[in-house]
Amino acid sequence: MTDTRRRLLDALAGADGPVSGPTLADRLGVSRAAVWKQVEALRAAGFDVESGADGYAVRSVPDYGGDAIAYGLDAPYAVEYHDRLPSTNDRARERAVEGATDRLVVAGEQTGGRGRLDRAWASPPGGVYASLLVRPDRPPAHVPIFTLAAAVAVTRACREAEVDAVIKWPNDVLVAGSERKLAGVLTEMEGEADRVSWLIVGVGANVDVAASDLPGTATSVRAEGGVADRRRFCQRVVETFHGLDPDEVLPAWRDHAVTLGRAVRVETPGGTVEGKAVDVESPGALVVRTDDGERTVHAGDCEHLRPADGN
Repeated sequence: MTDTRRRLLDALAGADGPVSGPTLADRLGVSRAAVWKQVEALRAAGFDVESGADGYAVRSVPDYGGDAIAYGLDAPYAVEYHDRLPSTNDRARERAVEGATDRLVVAGEQTGGRGRLDRAWASPPGGVYASLLVRPDRPPAHVPIFTLAAAVAVTRACREAEVDAVIKWPNDVLVAGSERKLAGVLTEMEGEADRVSWLIVGVGANVDVAASDLPGTATSVRAEGGVADRRRFCQRVVETFHGLDPDEVLPAWRDHAVTLGRAVRVETPGGTVEGKAVDVESPGALVVRTDDGERTVHAGDCEHLRPADGN
């Protein structure tokens, strides 16, 4: 998507009524012919753009796609859309190497999606597969907080879509009760000892996907009877993630967590930690109360063993 197209979308989305061609040309710093060309491109992409004596007005937006996601997106990211990709994280990494930043890479379908620990991630059509490329002014040790922030953003998007979602440490989004998986987050980065060079936050969410197209342990917003609007879901994830203050992330994560208070087994690089999950602390470590005292787990594969007894 060109910068002119994005600014045109912003101008049309933010208007209370029709906007004239001369006004758009002046605001965008382009000719009226260029405005007309971009409007025609939007129409070709499925937008219903009405033109009259007063100017241009958007009457309807496509269900999904790069321009549709960018239209009304309240966050400063360029949207790059593909019908199909092996992996949005891999594409975002290519863009990072090229020097890009503040870019949202979205695919209608992934053919090589993956989750944490290099596990395969089913990515059929109808899901939201998106990777956000940013360059935060933070040391690498702070990166886990961005993973937790993304989990919070996805959980809130699920709840806005009328599905009661919760978070399993550190980044799995589940349906409350059944604990079937709705979404996951995969964060990747490159950096030096004192700063992050680039950070990619990848989200895979089952939104408008039939239950028959998913593994038995997974579900979707549609299958749970929620509002399966991929465009709005993707926008809300990005907007919420962008708007979260780092100091807000841990309290928000705790509010949505299903892991805290549960008996857990965590497989870590240093061995198995088993006990009761009692807290999460900066930048995203799980505190587990074991028979030998509290252990702080910074990374691992967490399994819920049974409901907590409240002790």
